[in-house]
Amino acid sequence: MIRGVTISAIGFYGPQGRHVRLPLADPELNARIESFRYDGHSITNYEMESSAIAGLGKMMGHKCMTVCAIIANRVALESNADYKGSTEDLMKVVLERI
Repeated sequence: MIRGVTISAIGFYGPQGRHVRLPLADPELNARIESFRYDGHSITNYEMESSAIAGLGKMMGHKCMTVCAIIANRVALESNADYKGSTEDLMKVVLERI
């Protein structure tokens, strides 16, 4: 398990640096995310669902967290074919810890 910083993208393809038929608004976005550092921390993951959970949770006075199983490493061009098993293992670990 890696403890890191997750950021939320506003969409699935372009906002995550993948182009389909339209050009990217910022072709260097992934490189800038990869090189970003703050107080010794780097961004280790990004996805597109957690921002709503974090925002709603804060408005309601809850503490929220994001736990993600890695499905693809786009920088290394690798993917996890057994992501369903990894997701189930991760859920077990998280539930045991809370």
